[in-house]
Amino acid sequence: MKTTKIGSACKAALAVAITGSLFAGTAQAQLAGHNVILVHGFQQEDLANPPANLQEVKSAGEDYWRTFWLSRAEARIDWGSDGRVEGGIAQQAYEQMRQISQQGLCNDYCIVVSHSTGDLVTRYLLENQARWLQSEGLQPLKILASLDYSGAGGGTELANLALSLAYNDSWYNWPLRAAVEAFTGIEPEPGKLGVVNDLQTNAARNLAVSPNSIPRLRFVAGGSSYGGITKPFIAGTDDGVVPTHSACGATSASGIDSCSSSISLAGKVTSQNGPSALYFNHYPVLMNEGVTHSGVLGSETGNISVPVVNNTTLGGLQVDFASRTYNKRAWWQWWGSGDRYIEVPGSDQTDMSSLVYTTLNN
Repeated sequence: MKTTKIGSACKAALAVAITGSLFAGTAQAQLAGHNVILVHGFQQEDLANPPANLQEVKSAGEDYWRTFWLSRAEARIDWGSDGRVEGGIAQQAYEQMRQISQQGLCNDYCIVVSHSTGDLVTRYLLENQARWLQSEGLQPLKILASLDYSGAGGGTELANLALSLAYNDSWYNWPLRAAVEAFTGIEPEPGKLGVVNDLQTNAARNLAVSPNSIPRLRFVAGGSSYGGITKPFIAGTDDGVVPTHSACGATSASGIDSCSSSISLAGKVTSQNGPSALYFNHYPVLMNEGVTHSGVLGSETGNISVPVVNNTTLGGLQVDFASRTYNKRAWWQWWGSGDRYIEVPGSDQTDMSSLVYTTLNN
């Protein structure tokens, strides 16, 4: 295990003081000297009230990121959750990518920040954007890396259940129905689930899976969303919406407990049911057992982050989170050194997005 580095520890301390006072369009609206593009996640409001036009989609996209990342980005790719990734979502995304290319925002490389289903949308865009833009004589976007929070690129079992419930709701019990409706925001009906169709585990894992050279840095949560009612229906550990197998970037949809075979989401150094393999160029960087699915975007503090892939360079980004290992005995342990843990010191004093931004912004 790696011990705490003074330089990285300073970064963790600095993250505590980060505020939301930066504004897009300034020289500060960058990460590590590169412009940032935001790709939001599933918005259940779009299923109940489909957006009338792209302006409504963009307005909702702007609100999505206000907690932290909005003021630190130069561009967004907003999309309506009532559409499908290979249909309306791709069309909306391309209009915005064309503008980004025309403005030259990625001439010196951009960094993508995605959340939840934005991970799947990003994967599809990264596979196709060069071909799309070149067909119009435009410069493809140069992407350095993607930071994926609670990534749903591997789908979620909640989407599987939502589609099953939409087509055959006769036998489903109340707890399952409540979990599905908490996730979708509606009573599922055929033809009204939009991107939820693409979030079925098999569908997601067959969409734009060709390897590419852009590293995907994964930030994984394990907290409870919707009062915990969804957790019994998701394989392995999860953040109340996305299973760990998806957020880590595992090649299989089998339920797992951690992104590591030797470290738990809480940082305990012990044998874990980890992924048998990860998708090419996917790197679980931080895990956090306490933060929720939406809390990773800057709204929650008090949770310990655990480094997994650390002290390395990924896509030109220096990944050097502070880390320390220590031993802790349970209240009932009167002998021995106790269990061994690893953590990012001070990470419970800040939120996950601030910690990541401060550490990688070098």
